[in-house]
Amino acid sequence: MPQYVVLYRFTDQGRKHMKETVHRAEEFRKLNETAGFDILGMWWTAGQYDLIVAVNAPSEESMVTGLFNIAEAGNVVSETLRAFPPGELQSMIGP
Repeated sequence: MPQYVVLYRFTDQGRKHMKETVHRAEEFRKLNETAGFDILGMWWTAGQYDLIVAVNAPSEESMVTGLFNIAEAGNVVSETLRAFPPGELQSMIGP
């Protein structure tokens, strides 16, 4: 299962509805878990990014679809990083 780290920033719309951010994120978590995603963690942060999510996705295609669904809501923009655990990276680069 591909793993990702997604870095989110609130848009102007998202900042206007800050009080709902945890509720909205939980709704998206439930939808994504129903679609086969495994949300490893969600953290709201102080700094360059407002929210960080670690996720296992069923496929790269489903990850892109999920990101588009979140983007359509208009509350965040994201930067997505494909993440490789040590064993997976080692198998790619060799012994």
